[in-house]
Amino acid sequence: MELVFVTGNEGKRREVQGRLPDWVDVLSLKDIGWQEDIEETEPTMAGNAILKARTVHQVTGRACFADDTGLCVDALSGAPGVYSARYAGPQVDAERNMEKLLSDLAGIEDRSAHFETSIALI
Repeated sequence: MELVFVTGNEGKRREVQGRLPDWVDVLSLKDIGWQEDIEETEPTMAGNAILKARTVHQVTGRACFADDTGLCVDALSGAPGVYSARYAGPQVDAERNMEKLLSDLAGIEDRSAHFETSIALI
């Protein structure tokens, strides 16, 4: 059985593959020749996971799953949350996101946070 993981992250694909039985072949977007960026426009991580899985499924007809993960900082009322990947602006830039997060947390002692992940399977 083939299952498309709607990700460009080969490390995540390998990790998922390693947790599934041998009869499941986890393919990445690269493996199926997908090159379009899927804009995450939903206000929740669950919504974005569904959007990504549904988009690829509708075009390919394949079984797909997608995830969306966000860092939720208590002192920032859960931010950056669903906006984690683009916290510092529309481009995905981990370094700038980290700089913005540290700037927003300047002077705050309690920096407790957690990750939230939503997964959709279609």
